[in-house]
Amino acid sequence: MVEQLSAQDAQFLYVQTANNLTHIMGVYIYDPATAPGGKVRFKDIIRHVESRVHTSPLFKRRLHRLPMDIDHPYWVEDEHFDIEAHMTHARLPEPGDWRQFCIATARYFSKPMDMNRPLWDVYVIEGLDRIPGIAPGSFAMLHRVHHAAVDGASGAHAFIAMSDIDAHGTPAIQAPPPEFQLGREPTATEVMSRAWSASMQSPVKFMNALMKMSPALLSAARKTVSEGGTAAGVPNTRFNVPVGPHKMFDGTTVALSDCALIRKKVEGATVNDVVIATVGGALRSYLDHHQELPEESLVAVAPINRRGKESGSGKASTPGNQVSAMSVPIRSDIADPLERLAAVRDYTVEAKEAKAGISARVMTDLSQHIPGATMAAVARILTNERFAVRSTNLFISNVPGAQVPLYMAGAKLTAQYGMAPLANNMGLFIATPSYNGRIAFSIICERAIMPDIAFFRACIETSFAELLAATPRSSGYGAKPLPVAVKAAVKPKARSKTKPAAAAMPVKTLPETAAKSKTGTKAPAKKLAKPKSPRKA
Repeated sequence: MVEQLSAQDAQFLYVQTANNLTHIMGVYIYDPATAPGGKVRFKDIIRHVESRVHTSPLFKRRLHRLPMDIDHPYWVEDEHFDIEAHMTHARLPEPGDWRQFCIATARYFSKPMDMNRPLWDVYVIEGLDRIPGIAPGSFAMLHRVHHAAVDGASGAHAFIAMSDIDAHGTPAIQAPPPEFQLGREPTATEVMSRAWSASMQSPVKFMNALMKMSPALLSAARKTVSEGGTAAGVPNTRFNVPVGPHKMFDGTTVALSDCALIRKKVEGATVNDVVIATVGGALRSYLDHHQELPEESLVAVAPINRRGKESGSGKASTPGNQVSAMSVPIRSDIADPLERLAAVRDYTVEAKEAKAGISARVMTDLSQHIPGATMAAVARILTNERFAVRSTNLFISNVPGAQVPLYMAGAKLTAQYGMAPLANNMGLFIATPSYNGRIAFSIICERAIMPDIAFFRACIETSFAELLAATPRSSGYGAKPLPVAVKAAVKPKARSKTKPAAAAMPVKTLPETAAKSKTGTKAPAKKLAKPKSPRKA
């Protein structure tokens, strides 16, 4: 069977550059104390991963790319598959602390993958001995997969399928793996026939799709014009510059139960809203510290999972990309933490009810009908630093993970982070995977853009603590009325009648930074504490 990449999968190959690689990486930290004998050797990890490669086709298939990208590439079986070629290990340099771990993680993420093999690899780091909150003797597994092979949902599913639910080796997903074929190499006749057919039929299919989607496109165009253009609502920041090859990483985790306490303070708010409001407060403090805080709110791009619960290609077990995206103001222009959360809630409720992500979905659907050669050429132009559009300030991705303990070769997974690619004019990525009752704020940036990444991590911890300690006002935070056009287009969902929860118990609040209020006045400045190694908030 010949299996060709979809347009959305292939675009991650076309936009990849030497400075901005388009793979994603899971960062998993394990405590071997639960393993037999309290120790896990590297060959035990190899043996465990090898026993699970049958759970997904991504492990044994490689790319077959065509000359000059005349059409989208194909997936073919790697006839020389060797699992040891995909797995390496090293020991963390002394002193084995969090800073050394972040440096080693960022360096590995910044290296290109071998594109001639199946698009995944594993790097095991031992010697995590002096990290607060992490048991001495722990090891980390850095699992890279190219974005052309998976999106966040399918990547998370592949990892869970590779894990156990206990230290005795019981698979976390016990259902039989889906049937799949790795694909065979297409003949020259098949390649030319498909490429010719795509080139001839694509204009017709594109126009048919365009006509069907014209109402959505017209609505999106009117909205863009009314808002002053694509970049009108996106302030120019230090993140909207060409991005270099030297990436940086840091992170911290918080309890999902604390997110729930914060969410209840503002009626109708979600955990995703809490994440966005936390990042908004952190960037407000960080940019204000550097005297770079713009008056208008920063804007983030958030992904929308298009996978349904139905069987077939919409299942998370199916590799590939099925995502769209929408832009969300993170309300960095609001100093009060709960007012910021309420403003984020107002926008996300309106966006969901008005299907504000429609423009991104339309462009995704239309891209299916663009010939591969055309898409590759356009992608290279748009990702060039001279032509990259300022359409956002950062990317925030929230991928739900397993909420039960997972194991690998008997070792217990104690912490999980994520890393994702950057792009020119989008030099900051916040990945927030959740696992076993905690959610991680994973920071990916470039060295020249954010040299003080540990300080920004402290800003995130401070912002979250402020939300947790904030007392809701007695009048609550009522939602703003939806625009007339939105009310006419959709029937608003019934809003919950639950009352705002009582204020959370006081917690030890992290120091605050100087912040500008909505009116431009400054609150009293307080000095941020010196960044320490991440701890559980």
